[in-house]
Amino acid sequence: MASKLLASTLRQTLTKATRASSLRSLSTAAAAVSPSAYEPYEELDGITMKGVKIAGRPLYLDMQATTPVDPRVLDAMLPFYLSRYGNPHSRTHLFGWESDHAVETARSHIADLIGASPKEIIFTSGATESNNISVKGVMHFYKDKKRHVITTQTEHKCVLDSCRHLQQEGFEITYLPVGPDGIINLDELRAAIRPDTGLISVMAVNNEIGVIQPMEEIGKICKEFNIPFHTDAAQALGKIPVDVEKWNASLMSLSGHKIYGPKGIGALYLRRRPRIRVEPLINGGGQERGIRSGTLPAPLIVGFGAACEVAKKEMAYDHKRITALQDRLLNGIKKKIDGVVINGSVERRYAGNLNLSFAYVEGESLLMGLKEVAVSSGSACTSASLEPSYVLRALGVDEDMAHTSIRFGIGRFTTEAEVDRAIELTVKQVEKLREMSPLYEMVKEGIDIKQIQWAQH
Repeated sequence: MASKLLASTLRQTLTKATRASSLRSLSTAAAAVSPSAYEPYEELDGITMKGVKIAGRPLYLDMQATTPVDPRVLDAMLPFYLSRYGNPHSRTHLFGWESDHAVETARSHIADLIGASPKEIIFTSGATESNNISVKGVMHFYKDKKRHVITTQTEHKCVLDSCRHLQQEGFEITYLPVGPDGIINLDELRAAIRPDTGLISVMAVNNEIGVIQPMEEIGKICKEFNIPFHTDAAQALGKIPVDVEKWNASLMSLSGHKIYGPKGIGALYLRRRPRIRVEPLINGGGQERGIRSGTLPAPLIVGFGAACEVAKKEMAYDHKRITALQDRLLNGIKKKIDGVVINGSVERRYAGNLNLSFAYVEGESLLMGLKEVAVSSGSACTSASLEPSYVLRALGVDEDMAHTSIRFGIGRFTTEAEVDRAIELTVKQVEKLREMSPLYEMVKEGIDIKQIQWAQH
């Protein structure tokens, strides 16, 4: 009761603060919180941070990076911060018992979403840790007989870096190429399998371009050759149907903050029959069957479980709504400007991830011009290197087009008004940059710029 009262008071206070704010709010997700009370860099005429000044908080279209916590998830978490704060491993009193019960309930919700048994869910700090346990843990456990891993060139960085770590230890890695649509060739996968192959790791939904790999077909090949199959399903969970039995997954990495849950919590699905063994990365008190020692963060786990429970109920509705918003965004942009290319498969992709390249525009300038829209670029334009995204390079995207890619992430709380505003700002900035581009002028005059021999200076 106390936690409900506190949550209610908190919401009323934040609502009053938001109404009192004179800032022009650009995001419905951000409108729930008044940042002026907490962030000293905000001024009455806008926000200044890292040398950039904008009129108000940007509208948020970066759902592949992270998602806002669903209010229903926060409501479920609050009691475990305020009154039910017991250690779930304390066996001698009520505080520990109720925390343990909440953790096991959450474990059941997560297992239910992927068609697994609660006994097969191991809690971790996130998908990065789950990927590390999966790739390194399996190969270290079976190192006497298995010395080869198969993965793809477009995996998440933590899988690729874990594989490189294994290479330094003497293991061999095959990095499968992908087609222009971002999908692997199943014949190439089959041909890459060796007698000493100990793991096949393929991401279900790509975080950068949103393509969905043929998981059931990959799972059948793994079953045929009796090879453990690991998949990074952080971007798939709660967004597309996930079934560990249909996919024949042996290990699966999951994340809380990609499905409107809290940051800092993830899970690893570890199959029991046939049993898959891993060598733990963290040693300690033996929690989580000795695979991931450490006190379980009950509030985060409760939030993760609640997010999975909501996702199971609303996945079909979310998919329908997000697909409509993606169509609105894509058609709105393509109707007003030419030279727009979708990166990755159009048919096999998650609708909430729209990765576009804009021809004859410099990517760094485009991203900086879209200050009022929180989006990500496919190129490494914010780092010291100006190399384009390794994912887009694996697709065979031309370097100039890879540099101009923008990833629009649409989610549960994205509104039509936000999409329309994103269209308006994107079109305006692309047109502005093309006006300054001599290449675009040459193309309009009918010159094939790919045939031009540029002089070296």
